[in-house]
Amino acid sequence: MKASAESSATLKAAAEILMTVQKQIEAYIAAQPEPKRSDMQALHRRALQIMPGGKLWFLDGKDSAGKTVSNPNVGYGLYTMNHADGKTREFYQIGLSVNTTGISVYVMGIEDKKYLPRTYGKTLGKASVTGYCIKFKALKDIDVDVLEAAIRDGIAATRGD
Repeated sequence: MKASAESSATLKAAAEILMTVQKQIEAYIAAQPEPKRSDMQALHRRALQIMPGGKLWFLDGKDSAGKTVSNPNVGYGLYTMNHADGKTREFYQIGLSVNTTGISVYVMGIEDKKYLPRTYGKTLGKASVTGYCIKFKALKDIDVDVLEAAIRDGIAATRGD
């Protein structure tokens, strides 16, 4: 019986390793309650249209020790973050995450942390806009075209456009 349990655990671990990032993303979105699930599916499709062929990321929200440090998130694209200590880190350009009150869209790489709130804060709809995060309860509460413009600005900023 013990060998069977070990075999089962080994098979499970192998299956998890084989799970592609796309499958992780699909499972994450599918696990969300409605209407967040439909909103995340719509945002995921739109992000894929905006960044065809871009790198996909799935971060489970856990640190290297397995401790939960953030909500899981889906990322799109690739850019190099430069830290104050001179170190660099590859990260996504745009991220999506479900939170307790709705959805967060992370727009990485815009140096001016007042740009997003100043440019999109008043026209986006019912959303909270910070230097790199746009939070809203549901897609129906915001102007999705304005959100897309903010996302495209983030992509352009990380490409140096």
